[in-house]
Amino acid sequence: MGIQHPAVPADEPAVVERGTGATGGELVLRRAGEHFEIISNGVFLMDTRDGASERAMVRDALAAVPAGRTGVSVLIGGLGVGFSARAALDDPRVGRVHALELEPRIVAWHSTHLAPVAGNLTADPRFSVTQDDLLAWLERAEETFDAICLDVDNGPGWTVTEGNARLYEPAALRQVWRLTRPGGAVTFWSATRAPGFADVLEEVFGEPVEERQIAARRGEPDVVYLARRANTLEDAAG
Repeated sequence: MGIQHPAVPADEPAVVERGTGATGGELVLRRAGEHFEIISNGVFLMDTRDGASERAMVRDALAAVPAGRTGVSVLIGGLGVGFSARAALDDPRVGRVHALELEPRIVAWHSTHLAPVAGNLTADPRFSVTQDDLLAWLERAEETFDAICLDVDNGPGWTVTEGNARLYEPAALRQVWRLTRPGGAVTFWSATRAPGFADVLEEVFGEPVEERQIAARRGEPDVVYLARRANTLEDAAG
């Protein structure tokens, strides 16, 4: 008989695909049992095991949009495994969901490995995705949205790509405000509390900011920051 090797546990992560990411580091898609994991530059980004806080980020934003508004348009910043986009599409008021994703490999995986995870997003005519840098896109975008939901890296205090920290600074937040329709709402996902971020958001949006903690499978709770754009006559006229 040949040498007997120990069996590999069913949930031991196995690499499905790996390659160079848009920022030059390594991007890896792994499978562990029934679940997928995305690793960027050796840092765990996300997996398909839960997604409760990512869904909550979208639901909180949509709940803040005026109840009588229909055909709601949603911008998702950071496609990831698709939980956020799917939560938006599942809301009957939503007429369009547009996602921004920096990594072309992640966009492609939603037509292959990740397609079943979020209910085949690309098959829904209300869904579209653009492969682009969110910060650069915000500067030139003209279309406005009722709800903007941003999940970039691990939040304001824990960015994988150094340049992404600018998203959470006043200049970029003002661009987010510009693209938010009067009466609309913006949410930010974070893996941890980000001291001072709510104050910066409140200064830019001019409205009280809500901070909601959502229990994670382990460790500290995830955090969703919610900001609203006032539905004033002055805003509407602009």
